[in-house]
Amino acid sequence: MKSLTEEGSAGISGASIVHDDEKLKERVQFIQRTTKSTAIAEEFVDGREIYVGVMGNDRVATLPPWEFAMTKKDAAKPLIASDRAKWDPEYQRKVGLKTGPARLPKKVQAKLADLSKDIYRLLGMSGYARLDYRVTEDGDAYLLEANPNPQIAKDEDFAQSAKHAGIEYPELIDQLMQFAMKYAPSRIIG
Repeated sequence: MKSLTEEGSAGISGASIVHDDEKLKERVQFIQRTTKSTAIAEEFVDGREIYVGVMGNDRVATLPPWEFAMTKKDAAKPLIASDRAKWDPEYQRKVGLKTGPARLPKKVQAKLADLSKDIYRLLGMSGYARLDYRVTEDGDAYLLEANPNPQIAKDEDFAQSAKHAGIEYPELIDQLMQFAMKYAPSRIIG
């Protein structure tokens, strides 16, 4: 259970995974009360949390897959990118939060790149975006979110993934600005 409109994992925690009607009702009420938004239900997919940055307008390129991992997490508990995991430094140290290049088989990397480009185009995205996936042990990828305006600060995942691909921060910002200035939305004549 999560908010339909809030970002940054607002309202998401281990309690977001519900298994019965009573917990579902409690969680919907919690989401509505704390985020002032509608709650939505999604199937929880167990697996690795992988982010793929995408850049471009007509020609689209992907950045290396980036992983969100908790190295000290109890193995019996599911991986949840909760608001505490994203924003609480003490909690991040406790669970050993690490982000960095995802070590994936080449076949899975290629699959994520192709899938990300297809989704980016299908959604009519431009400039840049980050697609968030869960990747199962079998290499199946499930899209969690298409983020059309991810954090691009120098120390954030998008910029770090670009740096890993050999794109230094000033060059990244310049490329994103060029995409924005060259973007020409398609016109719908009705």
